[in-house]
Amino acid sequence: MKIGLLGFGKTGKAVANVILQNKNFQLEWVLKRSNQLENRNAAEFLGVDSEDPGLIVSSAGMTVPDLLDKYPVDIIIDFSSDSGIHSYGRHAAQRGIKIISAVSHYKKAEQQLLQELAAQTVVFWSPNITLGVNYLLFAAKFLKKIAPDVDIVIVEEHFKDKDGISGTAAKIAEALDVEKSEINSVRAGGIVGKHEVVFGFPYQTVRLTHESISRDAFGNGVLFVAGNLTDKSTGLYNFEDILLPYFSTN
Repeated sequence: MKIGLLGFGKTGKAVANVILQNKNFQLEWVLKRSNQLENRNAAEFLGVDSEDPGLIVSSAGMTVPDLLDKYPVDIIIDFSSDSGIHSYGRHAAQRGIKIISAVSHYKKAEQQLLQELAAQTVVFWSPNITLGVNYLLFAAKFLKKIAPDVDIVIVEEHFKDKDGISGTAAKIAEALDVEKSEINSVRAGGIVGKHEVVFGFPYQTVRLTHESISRDAFGNGVLFVAGNLTDKSTGLYNFEDILLPYFSTN
């Protein structure tokens, strides 16, 4: 399964590292805005022993349609910015390329575009694409269903320079009917990401915690999703759609 990757920052590099080491997937190219590292090989740059092409391409030097025609892929994985979907979305959908977006925040215009693209191809979007945090969300919703009146507190911790409430914490709050103003945020040092949901019962407390130790966790999550999208028909999917079949009692 051939993959194209958008975004080559800290997380993008970690994701590329995981893809390059997985024999079931092949990293065809990495698309970034600047021309730094242009025409380099991602495996060579990251020091990974891989035969994947992994060509680093600059959007300033090649248009997206030319890139998709010259180096076709089965899936595009997006770790760029909230505007990135506008640069490639329609071109990918027209070619039937699956889209996996791990962009944390999308405004209404981008969410509407995802819906439009999903009429032509398979589209997946998750503000946090790690398997563990989505299992946490699934379990939290289940516990809230059992005890709808329980007190719930959400705490999210990230690196010092991260702006705003994390998209993951916002998603957890929405799923559990907790006001965003009630989310507690901690910004310190180089914390990769930690989310905790505290359920306060009268005589006991339940804590569900997920902590990302390495950004490689995003790569593992991406490949888990990619593997579970192979038999999906066109439509917009999220992590719950992927996980629900695993909880079936059949």
